[in-house]
Amino acid sequence: MTSATPSNQDRVYIFDTTLRDGEQCPGATMTFEEKLKVAETLDTMGVDIIEAGYPFASDGDFEAVREIAKRAKNAVICGLSRAALKDIDRCAEAVRHAQRGRIHTFLSTSPVHMKHKLQMEPEQVYEMVISSVTRARNHIDDVEWSAEDATRTDFDFLCRCVEAAINAGATTINLPDTVGYAVPEEYFDMFKRIRETVPNSDKARFSVHCHNDLGMAVANSLAGVRGGARQIECTINGIGERAGNAALEEVVMAMRVRNDKVPYWTNIESTTLTHASKLVSAATSFPVQYNKAIVGRNAFAHESGIHQDGMIKNASTYEIMLPETVGVKGTSLVMGKHSGRAGLIHKLEELGYKLSRNQIDDVFVRFKALADRKKDVYDEDIEALVDEQLAHAQDVIKLVSLTVIAGTHGPQRATMKLDIDGHPRIEEAEGNGPVDAVFNCIKALVPHEAKLELYQVHAVTEGTDAQAEVSVRLSHNGRSMTARGSDPDTLVASAKAYLGALNKLVMKHERDRAHAATAAE
Repeated sequence: MTSATPSNQDRVYIFDTTLRDGEQCPGATMTFEEKLKVAETLDTMGVDIIEAGYPFASDGDFEAVREIAKRAKNAVICGLSRAALKDIDRCAEAVRHAQRGRIHTFLSTSPVHMKHKLQMEPEQVYEMVISSVTRARNHIDDVEWSAEDATRTDFDFLCRCVEAAINAGATTINLPDTVGYAVPEEYFDMFKRIRETVPNSDKARFSVHCHNDLGMAVANSLAGVRGGARQIECTINGIGERAGNAALEEVVMAMRVRNDKVPYWTNIESTTLTHASKLVSAATSFPVQYNKAIVGRNAFAHESGIHQDGMIKNASTYEIMLPETVGVKGTSLVMGKHSGRAGLIHKLEELGYKLSRNQIDDVFVRFKALADRKKDVYDEDIEALVDEQLAHAQDVIKLVSLTVIAGTHGPQRATMKLDIDGHPRIEEAEGNGPVDAVFNCIKALVPHEAKLELYQVHAVTEGTDAQAEVSVRLSHNGRSMTARGSDPDTLVASAKAYLGALNKLVMKHERDRAHAATAAE
């Protein structure tokens, strides 16, 4: 949690580049309408600067940046530009209608980039820094300059370029870890030393822009802030070139949850983070990994029995933030093979079941057996499990095992073992299809004249491993009995349902006999 009266010196500005650097991620291109929707969301959630695109790249990018600039209500709208004068002019035109606009121009400063990419000498690069920033400042008051590949740049040369950019009118200086090469200690040190060395460093706000090639983009970003930067450039879901950028949701929540160690604050409304994540994922067709921090599907989900038991007793045992603070409705106790008895009991109570200890023991055994066979166990699976358990607890005839041989060459054959009033019996039977073979097996084991009136199958949940729920109705002597059976195996579910209806008929017959005997007395 942030302090009650946060200092402006500790305010960190969030510069979102989802629509520019994020869209450069291969395959993540968004339509014009999708860009407008994402920009609207970013503007609403409290992003300070939205880098809306690269206007010189295409007419489509230019139009998107211009339209976002016209519509923005709160954020500064920024366009990216190379150091070329035509790029800068095009960028200025795109952001011209914004209430607050910014030109972000950049130039490589590392030896490897200057030699192989720019094919320029350091002095030529130095002069171009001055001319490009000057050109941008002639268009607009808010100018950001980036030293591309700053973390692999000679320190003294970087200091010269930063000082020149500020003198030429840059109000924000970005020192990006363009290739994700830095580690937190050296990124912190770079900002600290530059701010101490460059004489006019107090005239500009410093910014971090980190890529995730070594998985340290968020850690490096926070280290840069600790070194004096007060702007973080990031993207929703961490999308971006190669391994992506620092994730906006992660840097924001790191400052919020660990404000004791990361004592800074942002203007982001954290409850909008999950919505923004889903919107960007849908727009880019890039799924969010299940274990993604903050916004991943499993970020607030628990399957381990030990974890579920702790969560039931006190959520703080395994969750360091409330799911509601990032826009998630609540914690999810995922039922699966790692779940324990406490988790199942909690889930049964949520579903409205009040079972005895013996009933819970029986359901738990069946739940574990189901979880070993089925990847995801849904509430509907548990309901079907319990309903079947309660419905057939007093059954005289119980299924012990079933094997069915089926295929293109018939006849199909079933082998079944039943427990009939405590006595095991085994039988084989053929049929015109596997279900017919199963039912013929039951008739051989429990001879009866009941007629099958209904046989219906549907899936309890989604997926190819879903439990089948079968309904069977049998009629005999004017009485009809319906029962349901569920199992991942449709044939087993069919046998359970048929036996359930048959048990009802048997119990009804026994009750009628008892009533008749009582009446005769």
